[in-house]
Amino acid sequence: MPPCYSQRQQCRTFHWYSARVNYAQLLFPDFSLILIGFLVCRHTALNRNVWGQVESLVYFLLFPVLLFHSIVKSPLDLRSASNLIGAGWTLGFVGIGLAYVLPYLPGMGKHMHQRDHAASAQVAFRFNSFIGLALAERLEGAQGIQWIAVLIGVCVPLFNVAAVWPMARHGEKGFVGELVRNPLILATASGLVANLAGFTIPLWLDPTVNRLGAASLALGLMAAGAGMQFGALARAKTLAVSVLTIRHFLLPLVALGVSHLFGLSAVQTTVMLAFSALPTASSCYVLAARMGYDGGYVAGLVTLSTLLGMVSLPFALGVLRAF
Repeated sequence: MPPCYSQRQQCRTFHWYSARVNYAQLLFPDFSLILIGFLVCRHTALNRNVWGQVESLVYFLLFPVLLFHSIVKSPLDLRSASNLIGAGWTLGFVGIGLAYVLPYLPGMGKHMHQRDHAASAQVAFRFNSFIGLALAERLEGAQGIQWIAVLIGVCVPLFNVAAVWPMARHGEKGFVGELVRNPLILATASGLVANLAGFTIPLWLDPTVNRLGAASLALGLMAAGAGMQFGALARAKTLAVSVLTIRHFLLPLVALGVSHLFGLSAVQTTVMLAFSALPTASSCYVLAARMGYDGGYVAGLVTLSTLLGMVSLPFALGVLRAF
């Protein structure tokens, strides 16, 4: 019995280690693009001003095209996606609730400035769609892209409302205008309507749309690296640790629970766990700065979240996925 037991333990350890290594290898292309963006921005004439324009191009044109195309290219069966949608919304509401309640936890309020929390709460639950789509394709192919496109489609409106609301409460800009101008909301809403209406992209246009989508992923990942900043994180450390703990540790655990609760398929569970462990949205600091908050501090959180994603994604996909 002891030898057999030992062999089984060694086998489990080997498979777990192999899975962890494979997922690390799977993530390398995306994070290498982030690193390239960081190095190019810091050490060439293509500085932050240039990458700010690249990010605008991706955010307002290329990525909405990719998102729309990902949703419309395969007929969407809402009944088969209903459990995934329910799991995504449950995960989202838990993340939003945890982020909102931080200043009211015992001993936390005195360490968090109201405006800093309003700008930073979004970091705890928003996600980097560029990395999500690239990773889903590598994990599960076209089906993975479709499932994560569904999650993006149903969660982006909810998460953007939740991101804008605290800043609108403590600032002077209304959140309705911010929402109706959000290109990701417009792309996902129009994509869902077009899919349900039976619309398909013409064959002659499909190659162009595919090339725009490929460009959005590569440029989006490089722009995320170019936007990384650390300097502003010296203050409000308690807030930083809190929102990043929610984003990279608590939400993957919640995702595992809701995947079992909603009875997700193996592919959907993999996509759900990847979705829960993604770095936060690189546009968090753009939104904070545009609404009159400290964009530099939020950019520091985005930077740390991008780096922590290299730990949380293998944790979610290589460790939690085994349960």
